[in-house]
Amino acid sequence: MPHPTDPKIDAYIENAAGFAQPILKHIRGLIHKACPEIKETMKWGMPFFDYKGPVCNIAAFKQHCAFGFWKGALLDDPQDLLKVNADQAMGQFGRIASIENLPEDDIIMDYVRKAAHLNELDKKVSKKVLERTDIIVPEFLTEALNKNPLAKENFEKFSYSHRKEYVEWITEAKTETTRNKRLDTMIEWVSEGKSRNWKYSR
Repeated sequence: MPHPTDPKIDAYIENAAGFAQPILKHIRGLIHKACPEIKETMKWGMPFFDYKGPVCNIAAFKQHCAFGFWKGALLDDPQDLLKVNADQAMGQFGRIASIENLPEDDIIMDYVRKAAHLNELDKKVSKKVLERTDIIVPEFLTEALNKNPLAKENFEKFSYSHRKEYVEWITEAKTETTRNKRLDTMIEWVSEGKSRNWKYSR
């Protein structure tokens, strides 16, 4: 039985830039068509699609959208369409500025089915792979780190758990004011080599 859509994702798409809305709606529709049992949710401030675990996610930025699979490293990719390039964009399809940047509908749905099947089989991604692909760093955070070379260097040296703690703290902020305040604090702490919970460390 198909799961209902999440009003929070409706709102996310409505608040996205005009160019992004048709892209997000298109991908969302294909995901549900490929896997009617999929469930929508919001994680780290962006739409996620779960079926027996995370399957994929979409996101909108100022000038592009992103689309990625949670276990993309395990997906069979005979057409060599999937790529993970942190310098290019989050996800596996690069910077998506229009629907034309996406593969054909049937190809996307095939990837969604394969990704859902990985969860049915309870396939696990190794910790080493997760450390490269599991943490979704928002573009605004990447830009802030790029402006502070020391913070960027320290952040990249942090363990997987320390990086994840910071990303979750920033993206879970309820307002833009709170987010910006946390972002400033994070850059200061990371520049000093401090973890998110450094105050409680012995």
